[in-house]
Amino acid sequence: MKAFPLKKHGGTSVLSPQEVEEPKPSPGELLVRISHIGINYAEILSRRGQYGWAPKLPYIPGMEAFGTIEALGENVDRQVGERVIIGAQYGTYAEKIVVPEYLAFPQMPAYSEAEQAAFLVNYMTAWVALFKLARLKPEDTVLITAAAGGVGTAAVQLAKAYGCEVIGTASKDYKIKLLNELGIDAAINYQQEGWEEDIRNKSSKAGVDVVLELVGGETFEKAKSLMHPFGRMTIAGVASLKWSKKNPLTWLSALKSIPRYDIRKMATASHALMATHIGYLIKDKTLTQQLWKELSSFVIAHDIKPVISHIFEFDQLPEAHAYIESRKSYGKVVVKVG
Repeated sequence: MKAFPLKKHGGTSVLSPQEVEEPKPSPGELLVRISHIGINYAEILSRRGQYGWAPKLPYIPGMEAFGTIEALGENVDRQVGERVIIGAQYGTYAEKIVVPEYLAFPQMPAYSEAEQAAFLVNYMTAWVALFKLARLKPEDTVLITAAAGGVGTAAVQLAKAYGCEVIGTASKDYKIKLLNELGIDAAINYQQEGWEEDIRNKSSKAGVDVVLELVGGETFEKAKSLMHPFGRMTIAGVASLKWSKKNPLTWLSALKSIPRYDIRKMATASHALMATHIGYLIKDKTLTQQLWKELSSFVIAHDIKPVISHIFEFDQLPEAHAYIESRKSYGKVVVKVG
């Protein structure tokens, strides 16, 4: 089968299609023929050698996809031919993948194949960050940074459907337009000077109750200053983090990008700072299944669908990475396998 094995870290040129051995399912596993792959920024970091959850080289990257069950291992109660959304630590940049049965989720009703592949990682991240950690309430005012990205658009949709006032930041006019089309209450360009004051002026509470922070650095500091007493911030990414193992000059700037909050200042402000990485949650089968049940039920009830900015062909997978790195993308980028 064809796949994109990662044998060394580097730019997009390290991703090239190769013939590899087709995997076979062990007991409790199933083999899925992939039709579409959802591309995540974490996989770009993995390609660069900057992602702690990545396995040791060599491996096939990719954390989510959509496809059809082609073979079953022993003790698997599923059907060959069933269409499934799959999650994994790695392995979806391929024509086929083997995954544990519990990480093959039922397809979402009325979704296209591309939308199926664009759903799992972004929406489960947003769900955990907002509902499980921040304990979102309908009366909350919510700030979402990098709101036009994959996790950001998912969070906007979920929080708006729950009845919250939602404010989002983005860097380009067309991304601001997208957020307005999603029904956001206020979309702010964070490249403009004094954007945090703009949020105070446009929010009904002159500040926010909940922050989903995805950028880090200066954005984190300004978002933190907007929280009212009992404010809750969940960190689910640090998009501003840029560093290279080979260049020590980048280490200090990267260190400054990582969000930090003095516990004494947290106490005087009565703030909560939390963080999530759903990759470490999927080891727990019962928890993973419960999260899927809660999330999928809510999304179906509110007719929510993923935002997709571009669909690439399988041989264009390196170009998909380059497109995301250019910061031109919004929502989700998807690759069509076949």
